[in-house]
Amino acid sequence: MRRSSYLNLLITIIISLIAGGIIMILLGHNPFKVYAELFKGAFIGKFNIGNTLGRFVPILLTAIAFAISFKVSVFNAGVEGELYLGAIAAAWAGFAIQGLPKVLHILVCMIVATIVGALWAAVPGVLKAYYRVNEICTTLLLNYVAIFFTSYLVNNQLSSHTGIPQTPKVLPSATLTMILKPSKANIGIFITLAVLLFVYWLIHYTTLGYKIRSVGSNPFFSDYVGIGTKKIIVIGMLISGGIGGLAGGIESLGTYNRFLDGFSQFIAFDGMLASLIARNNIKMIFIIALFLASLKNGALGMERFTSVPKSIVDAIIAIFILLTSLEGLINIRRKVKTIEA
Repeated sequence: MRRSSYLNLLITIIISLIAGGIIMILLGHNPFKVYAELFKGAFIGKFNIGNTLGRFVPILLTAIAFAISFKVSVFNAGVEGELYLGAIAAAWAGFAIQGLPKVLHILVCMIVATIVGALWAAVPGVLKAYYRVNEICTTLLLNYVAIFFTSYLVNNQLSSHTGIPQTPKVLPSATLTMILKPSKANIGIFITLAVLLFVYWLIHYTTLGYKIRSVGSNPFFSDYVGIGTKKIIVIGMLISGGIGGLAGGIESLGTYNRFLDGFSQFIAFDGMLASLIARNNIKMIFIIALFLASLKNGALGMERFTSVPKSIVDAIIAIFILLTSLEGLINIRRKVKTIEA
């Protein structure tokens, strides 16, 4: 991506923060003090940095999952369901499979989570590719099926029989090693960065990546030259769902050490938002995901020490989205003028 794009992103972030500061002044608060506490809550101390990384991991992974599907012209709004199914699959493998060494047990759990997420995403992928069924409807509806199905399992067959709907705790051999204690940060951050690098390499330096980009740019031309659009759409959805399931697996094995009913709180939609803001650019997704994670985690400290409600962060994010959308509209207008000229 051109350097100007990163400069535009930086300017957009600064303007959003300034707009948020103006809102704070109107509410009678000192924006410098508020932003200082926001920064401290996100980055000062092991606990705060660790919690920011803990929020960053699932946002980044689900953003990558959405971006992959979008690159094959599929709007995968079902990453949340894939996240839930991957999480409960990893948790099951974590407490049900015994006798494996730590590295192998974690690998098995992650593979199970990835496969389950991929197979779930393949359903709307096949319907879209071969039967032209609107993927937004199918993925959104399948979210509810996945969430309620995991809720049923965790309250019945996979229940730990405690007061909170959850699975039994995963075995120590399946637990991701913690870092930056006492936060919930774990080695899932390294898995996430490895996935980011792998996906970037896959999309930009492999034959399959070329086919994925070709189908996303012009499916009719791709069919004409023999790429096989339908097959690539399904493959793209398999990869997307697999990464969504992996994100859930990291949450179960690292953050909670079990599957908790309703644990997500719409993590995948934050990831989808990050991907859309970044226009599904893999490199820029990293920056947007970190920005969103920092705001959301820092908001807790900001609210605690300044009495400013953390909902102000939602307003800043909304302004950021609006400015980014305006930038996109301006670029479209410029292209139209260029074509007309």
